[in-house]
Amino acid sequence: MAKAGNNALRRWLLIGLLALTALMGGMPVASAGADIELDGMLIDRTITRFGKDFLYYYGNYWRDLPGTQGFTVTVYETVYPQAGTRLWILINQTKVYETYFGRRHNNMKQRADDAMLITIDHVAQVKADIMLGHQDQRW
Repeated sequence: MAKAGNNALRRWLLIGLLALTALMGGMPVASAGADIELDGMLIDRTITRFGKDFLYYYGNYWRDLPGTQGFTVTVYETVYPQAGTRLWILINQTKVYETYFGRRHNNMKQRADDAMLITIDHVAQVKADIMLGHQDQRW
């Protein structure tokens, strides 16, 4: 019987310690009105090594880009066996970049640079439209 009392006491002490830690800022406390905000998401729909290389460089740039909350970037790839590969990028279901490359090695870093410049322009344009009231924030 004393052992059961010790277990109950330990349980309450642990709950109290966790609550105290949460109140002091050690752990986030979820509230009913709190929204979880994620930085921009990058979804990989590539197939080949070339697509993965492109996404590696593009993803490094995307992680460093500030203010991407609410943007979802999806990189798609379609392989045509005799012709090469088609790769395109959608940002919130809007196509912003498309490229084709053959079956031989291409400079993926340069293509990722070009795609990121177009992405930055698109993100800035969307944010400017929202600030000026030309477009509602739908995502």
